[in-house]
Amino acid sequence: MKVVVAGSGSWGCALAQVLCDNHVDVMVYGNNPAEINDINENHRNSKFFEDVELHHDLKATMDLNVFHDADVVLFVVPTIAIESVCKQIDPILTKKIIAVNASKGFHPQTNDRMSNVIRANISKEHLSSVVSLIGPSHAEEVVIRMLTTICAVSLNEEDAKTIQKLFSNDYLRVYRGDDEIGSETGVALKNAIAVASGVLYGLGYGDNTRAALITRGLAEMIRYGVAMGGRKETFMGMTGIGDLIVTCTSKHSRNFQAGYDIGKHNSAKYFWDNNTKTVEGVRTAKVVHDVAHEKGIDMPIIEEIYKVLYEDKDPKESAKDLMLRDLKHEMI
Repeated sequence: MKVVVAGSGSWGCALAQVLCDNHVDVMVYGNNPAEINDINENHRNSKFFEDVELHHDLKATMDLNVFHDADVVLFVVPTIAIESVCKQIDPILTKKIIAVNASKGFHPQTNDRMSNVIRANISKEHLSSVVSLIGPSHAEEVVIRMLTTICAVSLNEEDAKTIQKLFSNDYLRVYRGDDEIGSETGVALKNAIAVASGVLYGLGYGDNTRAALITRGLAEMIRYGVAMGGRKETFMGMTGIGDLIVTCTSKHSRNFQAGYDIGKHNSAKYFWDNNTKTVEGVRTAKVVHDVAHEKGIDMPIIEEIYKVLYEDKDPKESAKDLMLRDLKHEMI
């Protein structure tokens, strides 16, 4: 099978290297000349992995024609770019592909999940199915072959099995799932919770606070995900609690780091003035806040992180207001 990875960033390179290790025919496509040259000439992606030498078989290109005879296309670009990339490559495809989504978030205008965005922008004659390859993982660890488990989630079990086998090896174990709504909602929403986790850490709070945030954040993820049509049990797995833990606690998480900067300065202004990275949780917080208000879903953590990000609320006041909410039964 020929696999083309759309996206030459950290996760794109890490997953492409997995395929190289698995002796799969893979090519990375990107639009950043410096990254492409670094991969091809130096076997590195220095922008993201300062001291890591990539597999020498890993190659990259800026030529869109690489998609011409692809069997699998792996989308590893920011959610804001998924639609445009699909529209670019659809006329080039010559057969049905398995579209593998590795992005975590929602469409910037429609708020739709990524699998639906791909289905809406790759023609039926060019699409076998969409498989989301998602779960608790950081590129910085996968690229140095640290043990990691993720999930191939799809409505098409046979294609999910294909992707599961394609990516699995002795350091990356891929499970399968079929709750597309629950899984995609979980991995998107946890980014917003991770921003809140970073804020609390930046404010100086410790392990007790983080445990409370993760536990109550999971309750909100379940409440929202089930309201959207997902299954409760999905949030107990890789794309729920698993991804929530790793993103809320890791120095590798851009969402956590963004929140940390906000907490450290006790204001979102520093983040808005200085951030140059893609932080999916910031926009996800707005999407989930708006949808939750529309549908009457109780999301107190999301409500407060939204106010910090978009209404310039003092983060310390937000933390205090969460603690002083009306007392209630834990399971309600």
